[in-house]
Amino acid sequence: MTNKPIALVTGASSGLGENFARALAASGHDLVLVARTGPALEKLAGELEQSHGAKCEVLVADLADADQRATVAARITDGAVVDTVINNAGFGHYGAFRGLPLTGEVGQIEVNILALVTLSHAALGVMVPRRSGKLLNVSSIGAFAPAPGGATYSATKAFVLSFTEALHDEVMKDGVHVTALCPGFTRTDFQQRAGVKTSGVPNAAWSDAASVVAAGLAALDRNQAVCVPGVLNKFVAVSPRFGPRGLTRRISAGVMKRLDAPQAPAPG
Repeated sequence: MTNKPIALVTGASSGLGENFARALAASGHDLVLVARTGPALEKLAGELEQSHGAKCEVLVADLADADQRATVAARITDGAVVDTVINNAGFGHYGAFRGLPLTGEVGQIEVNILALVTLSHAALGVMVPRRSGKLLNVSSIGAFAPAPGGATYSATKAFVLSFTEALHDEVMKDGVHVTALCPGFTRTDFQQRAGVKTSGVPNAAWSDAASVVAAGLAALDRNQAVCVPGVLNKFVAVSPRFGPRGLTRRISAGVMKRLDAPQAPAPG
């Protein structure tokens, strides 16, 4: 009996992370599930073991904490071989930057950037020498334009996009796949738990989590540098290249105003 490939998924307790875990288990992977919420991870692990026979390690970690980030990185470098790393964990806040708590803004940088960089470094450090492996970093459609009302969030996701594209080219000759996934508004329980009022967002702007995950994993399999799921999102991603920066900012600000919930997590 051959060992199954192992995938590590951060932010696996809900939303896109949970959907990544389910899709990977269904495709024959064992899993390392990472999130802050142990009970939710244990519940998911039990379901995946029952439904797909997937062996699931539960690794409870707050990726805003440097020591806990190091623990997850060590699992990638020192434990049983991890074939795929999905850097999905991340969060954002809505509101004027000056009025938001600084701890939350710094926290976004710690989770959205520092954790992702740390785990990407660990992943490539073991994948490149063995000339195999897959790394998917979740960015956002917000990476393509500055977002007044979500300034820190969009900036962190712009970093993720640029960083991941660079990694893709660095290791493309080493047998390692690297992809940036840039979803737009995605239907999960994320918005409900955060208290985000999304009635102002048109239905055409929404995607379902399963289709976003399927698109991301398919892009990772074919080693596509950037994946933007959805026709409308593809248009949004391309359009800032052709318009004045000032106009792009005003359009982006108008979109953010449709999320009528102070300090609410941003989409993607």
